[in-house]
Amino acid sequence: MKEMRTRILPRMLNDEAETYLTRNDVIIVPVGTVELHGGLPLDSETVISEAFALRMAEAADGLVLTGLPYFYAGATAIGRGTTQVSVREGIDYLGAIARSLLRQGFKRQIYVSFHGPAHMTCCPMIRDFFDETGVPILYMDLTMQMFQSARDLFKTMDSFHAITVGAYQMMGRLEDVPFTTGYCHQEPQTTKPFDHLFGLAYQSGSIGYCFGDAKDHMSTPAIPDAARRKELADEGEMLINEIVKRLDMRTITEEMRSLEAFEQEVMKRYPWIPAAGGQKR
Repeated sequence: MKEMRTRILPRMLNDEAETYLTRNDVIIVPVGTVELHGGLPLDSETVISEAFALRMAEAADGLVLTGLPYFYAGATAIGRGTTQVSVREGIDYLGAIARSLLRQGFKRQIYVSFHGPAHMTCCPMIRDFFDETGVPILYMDLTMQMFQSARDLFKTMDSFHAITVGAYQMMGRLEDVPFTTGYCHQEPQTTKPFDHLFGLAYQSGSIGYCFGDAKDHMSTPAIPDAARRKELADEGEMLINEIVKRLDMRTITEEMRSLEAFEQEVMKRYPWIPAAGGQKR
């Protein structure tokens, strides 16, 4: 794999991006939020997605498009630090970015998020994009992948929160995680009586609601000093590395190329499907 100064597209020179595109076409796009997040910074779920995306890009010889933190937050809108963008606005904006990336030469696009409701933005966009262009791009729900392929790695809830601290370390921002002991609790969410309703569709997509208290999202382990912060960061970075290793990004990107070839044949056999029209535009 070619040694690169950076894999983060906004930090590259245009010449570096164009050189990369002569040999590969993979870009990982972390889709984030700015929202109430207990004793951790508001952009926690953006930074987690960016850290995962960076490791995924390293594994797949891809690039990362950072700088997308403002999308649908959901039930955390009660926090005045939460930036709430509608699902529909997010779909349109992300679709415009996807179309630009395709014009630039990034055919294998992978959108990732650690935010539960992100599927409501990403999934419609990737399906519409295929119908419009005939190019299959991918969405990966990192929370789903974490529980499917790495549940054995999480011994306590502190391990889950360690991922957040580890992500800040990986992105060179560890000191942005403040020392705190005031956000530890084991109280159920105020919306727990409605769990049955929430479980009738996939994460946050069944019914509209907001949390009833700021402590509902999310409890944070005690981080009293730099030593504990570093301990959590190292554990979290290890977890992210292992989860990405288990994902096998090389296989995923190869499968994307194979799927594109398969769909080319499908479009020849069924020229009336929307994607076939997209190929002609």
